[in-house]
Amino acid sequence: MNLNVFMQNGINGIMKRAGRYYLTNTKGLSFLAKILPQLKKSAELRKHHEEDGLHIPPFLIASIASQCNLRCAGCYARAGGTCCDAERPDDLTSEEWNNIFAEASDLGVSFILLAGGEPLMRRDIIGHAAQYSNIIYPIFTNGTMIDQEYITLFNQHRNLIPVLSIEGTRTETDSRRGIGVHASIADAMQQMHQKHLLFGTSITVTSENMDIVLTHSFIAELRQKGCGLIFFIEYVPAEKDTEHLALSETEQTRLQQKVTALKQTFDAMILLSFPGDEESMGGCLASGRGFFHINPTGGAEPCPFSPYAKYNLKTTPIKEILRSQYFKDLRQIAHNAGPHTGGCVLFEHESEVQTLHST
Repeated sequence: MNLNVFMQNGINGIMKRAGRYYLTNTKGLSFLAKILPQLKKSAELRKHHEEDGLHIPPFLIASIASQCNLRCAGCYARAGGTCCDAERPDDLTSEEWNNIFAEASDLGVSFILLAGGEPLMRRDIIGHAAQYSNIIYPIFTNGTMIDQEYITLFNQHRNLIPVLSIEGTRTETDSRRGIGVHASIADAMQQMHQKHLLFGTSITVTSENMDIVLTHSFIAELRQKGCGLIFFIEYVPAEKDTEHLALSETEQTRLQQKVTALKQTFDAMILLSFPGDEESMGGCLASGRGFFHINPTGGAEPCPFSPYAKYNLKTTPIKEILRSQYFKDLRQIAHNAGPHTGGCVLFEHESEVQTLHST
């Protein structure tokens, strides 16, 4: 079974679980009835491109904001230079992001994960995204900026799916993200649950919190609050002296076993593991194999954890980037890589990526 079939089966599984989540929600079921044929059409577009020799990944990751209102400990975006305190003059404009969304839509991209910085600081760009109803946008947010205006927007455009970042309980979340952040997230969850909105959480799994966030009781509590989607993301030690937080090989295996078991128990929730779920798809999905990352200035990076852009979407279309020898060589590095610790193959082969980037 080839990669495209694997990934399409994964998308089908995601949407099947979304159907269970929305089972008694008329507005949610109406959204699914509209989006499912469009996802099928996008899959056909990707198939036609494949037949013409161009592989279109079903996912993109777009960091639409360089600013963030928080300073979370161990933030890979700040460590990599993607995130800062002020908007940069060379950041993509709202219209430039709209052009990227339009090209992605025409190519058959089905999911664009919006990140930052804090993506909700860019209402103009979120508004553009909402208009592309054939694309689903998980929005990775710290949850502190979800107000009534955003609740209304999410209710009207259910292809926008907020994914709130947590670390575990109040103690773990506030310890990393700041006092009061957990309370803000809980309030946002309550408001979205009242509107029967599908929302998710993103949990950075470390050696310190994995025994908390992988328990049945923790997931059950999130589900009770209305959460229907969880991303388990293995910690990448982007900051110095945090290597001890990365999962060992044994812990990575245990993570995958626990997530598999939780999927069977919580069949109305979408549970995804990164990069663990890549194993079933033949390895690293970066560099256009399954996705690539667009930074706030338009740089096309192989992955958020490998911030080395040789092309920029201000001047180079998505098609050309996907065809580039640079991305082809990066995929070869990942393919040849042996066992690794932490959450990213290319991160652990940074010197090779840097050499390739500079040539």
